[in-house]
Amino acid sequence: MRQSLGVKGHEAGENSLLLSSKSDHYKNGNGNEQVTENETVRRTGYGAIDGHVYESEDEVINGANHTTEDDASAGRDAVAAQASLEKEKELHFKDAIRLYPRAVVWGVVFSLGVVMLAFDPQVMGNLLAMSAFQRDFGVVDNGEYIIPSTWQSALSIGNPLGQCFGALLAGHPMDMYGRRASFTACTILTSGLVFIEFFATNLQTLLIGELLNGLVLGAFVVIAPAYASEVCPLALRGILTSWTNACFVIGQLLANGVTAATKDLDGRWAYRVPFACQWLGCLIVLPLVLFAPESPWWLVRRGRLSDAADALRRLSAPEVDVKSALAAIIETDKREQSQSTYRDCFVTDGGNLRRTEIGIGVYAIQVFSGIYLIGFGTLFFELAGLNTEQAFNMGVAFFVAGLVGSILSWIIMGFAGRRAIYLHGLAVLAVLQFLIGISASSSYATSKATAWTQCLLMLIWNLVYNISIGPICFVILCEVSAAKARAKVIAIATAVQAALGMAVTLAIPSLMNPDGLDLRGKTGYIWGTLAALSWFWAFVRVPETSGKTYEELDRLFEQGVKARDFQREHRILL
Repeated sequence: MRQSLGVKGHEAGENSLLLSSKSDHYKNGNGNEQVTENETVRRTGYGAIDGHVYESEDEVINGANHTTEDDASAGRDAVAAQASLEKEKELHFKDAIRLYPRAVVWGVVFSLGVVMLAFDPQVMGNLLAMSAFQRDFGVVDNGEYIIPSTWQSALSIGNPLGQCFGALLAGHPMDMYGRRASFTACTILTSGLVFIEFFATNLQTLLIGELLNGLVLGAFVVIAPAYASEVCPLALRGILTSWTNACFVIGQLLANGVTAATKDLDGRWAYRVPFACQWLGCLIVLPLVLFAPESPWWLVRRGRLSDAADALRRLSAPEVDVKSALAAIIETDKREQSQSTYRDCFVTDGGNLRRTEIGIGVYAIQVFSGIYLIGFGTLFFELAGLNTEQAFNMGVAFFVAGLVGSILSWIIMGFAGRRAIYLHGLAVLAVLQFLIGISASSSYATSKATAWTQCLLMLIWNLVYNISIGPICFVILCEVSAAKARAKVIAIATAVQAALGMAVTLAIPSLMNPDGLDLRGKTGYIWGTLAALSWFWAFVRVPETSGKTYEELDRLFEQGVKARDFQREHRILL
């Protein structure tokens, strides 16, 4: 787990803790043995905090800042924490699954909120083309019911606009009331706000429901990766945080499946059933999250050490040594300066400004690479030359490719670094977009073969995206942010990404449609150029974060190590 859990030793008893220190033995004034440089000793005790070796959990809980005459030399707490961190770093994937299955389960549960987040706007986009929805909410134009273009734009950005502000607002309650309480409150609010969407009888009411629901749903994408990164071990950190991306794809797939199943229903149930499905999601998530353990990192920052110890036990198997884990959390938390406001994310001390920049950058690049074409997938395929049925089938295949890519990313993360996956993936995405643009510009642009070529290139693009920058973005975002600022950095990055996404959502129809610039597949030149420029930024700014504990990342950022030198300097630190 994020909490640096060491496995219990058996050579020196169940509570044995390996304390490494550059020191020798000597006696203090009371005759108690002390440890100084160049020695590694095994002590029996709970852990070491503020230079004191504790013999029981109560001592840690009640005396984390207590000092006594026989205190160990200054820095003993850091040494004890380091021993636990090394245990975590040596843990392999299979052992991590065996030792922390409950951390995996709770990480997945919290990510279900992202499924609901992706479901709502995808449903709204699909309803705009549904005949029953057009009849009840549209106006007559040339004998047909349509949704006015201005309202199409408003409803398309209503939920994302709410998400933009919701993400920013999520940081404060997460720090004040915890991850679990914030997630629970958001789930309850979502279940209430769905009533507005479900019973809406005009576009004005529906837009209000989309805005308010988006405001709450925006918090889920902040809470889920933050929680997963704080409860899972280093070996699982990449997979559980990248699971957020898979949840986006799953939510969109479910929305497409539900609307496809109800589109031929008569009356209001054709569009009310998709809205009602959000209640089912809340009914599944709410009972589960009520029993979830709180993030032990948040509990330590609030001074609730007893609760933190209990949370660690609930997140790990019995053979995991919770005792040294708590000491490691406290020590790592102490290293970071107090950060409790959004302003702290932009100060240069400790590399906070740089860390925030990287978090915003890797998330914003998703937009620059062309990911918002997903929302217009069917339109893209139709403009490329496919008929309506073929375009719909390609749209389904598009999302399936995304889910397959997300799963493949977990395998690739097992042997490749975050930076490498991100850079190589982004380079391939840029090339594919240029190929789409070239295909659309050829003299055979109107042929059926060229249409299928563009569609298949876009399908491959989505597969590569979900293998690389899609899931890896969430991993890097969680790993580069300092523990005390994590919620706020994720919130800022999410808000920026949502704002850029809204601008792109409004621009894409004008760029692609015949009544606009009529670029169609030629938009590949735009996305290819933006992706290429993003690659140069990422090459200079995005560091390699895999295989490093949060304490090690803190030190690398504090020392101002260049992104390209993170791996080399990390080996020197070790």
